[in-house]
Amino acid sequence: MPEITLLAEVGRTTGSAESRRLRHGGRIPAIVYGHGMEPLSISIGARDLRTALSAHGVNQVLSLQVDGATHLVLARQLQRHPVRRTVSHVDFQVVRTDEVVTAEVPLVIVGTAALVEQERGVLEHTLTSLTIRTTPTQIPEEITVDVTDLEVGGAIRVGDLKLPAGIRTEVDPEEVVVVATAARAEVAAEEAPAEAEAAEPGEAEASGGRAAEES
Repeated sequence: MPEITLLAEVGRTTGSAESRRLRHGGRIPAIVYGHGMEPLSISIGARDLRTALSAHGVNQVLSLQVDGATHLVLARQLQRHPVRRTVSHVDFQVVRTDEVVTAEVPLVIVGTAALVEQERGVLEHTLTSLTIRTTPTQIPEEITVDVTDLEVGGAIRVGDLKLPAGIRTEVDPEEVVVVATAARAEVAAEEAPAEAEAAEPGEAEASGGRAAEES
């Protein structure tokens, strides 16, 4: 069951002016919808929402009290201020504990790639989140990606991830999550001799041509 309860106020007037007034008063305009429920305009305390998101992330199942009724919800869409990055609007989707839902979960790198560091390589984190399917209460806060055994030239793909029980993904298993590459300076140093070797035949031909003209 959810650990955090949010108390919603109903009957708010929609529109940008009313939304600004709510935010100025410490409340966030929101909408709750799902499971045959008509979309309902509500507002919630900004501090309460901030506490819920900072403690559990956006994938935490919340208990939303709306006009005497309690709904299990997920915060599906958060709009943020373009500069301050504070939440300016949120959509809540009503869910059931036994239904399968889709969620976006952060991919977090753990461990130390000692072999990559020894060769002064670089880790490139190309996929930072993963779309998964599971029941609401099984959504993890994050999925770890262990890079301990990674070597330069190697990669970790979606198919290599160890997903928790009850969680699956439809993302291509060949999608690269992390790749270890050689340091760019070393790559440039390796390419330079090859370019020089490629230029030598031309230079020899040019020298031969000059010699012929002089004779």
